[in-house]
Amino acid sequence: MDDQELFALFRKNGYKVTTQRLAICKFILSRNDHPTAEVIYQELRKEYPTISLGTIYKTLHLLKELGLIQELGFNEGSIRYDPDMELHINMVCSICGKIYDYKAENVKKLWNVIISDIGIKPDGQRIDLYYKCDDCKKNEL
Repeated sequence: MDDQELFALFRKNGYKVTTQRLAICKFILSRNDHPTAEVIYQELRKEYPTISLGTIYKTLHLLKELGLIQELGFNEGSIRYDPDMELHINMVCSICGKIYDYKAENVKKLWNVIISDIGIKPDGQRIDLYYKCDDCKKNEL
């Protein structure tokens, strides 16, 4: 999503577009590593020293409300943010916490069969698969 599309979407929904809000949007929408709010804050503070963690959280909440990101809560209490709204599996390393997206046509086909069998139109979905990534497996040896 480019700057003009973000401006239009925000304005259409009655929100102001500030420099910091735009920077947060561009940062999270360009990522595939599912960062936390704290990671976003630490990265953006380098360029925007006056940015607050509150602004990060408010903007992330707004992006979730607008359907541009998913909020992924995990058992250990961390919340990560995912800009990929298409059907995929979150491959979560149970040791280091890295998250990779797995997309495949067969996942979409199976999902369509499941929701057809259930007879509903879901409002959303989230599929997490926990495993040990290659780096963590190497470190165990």
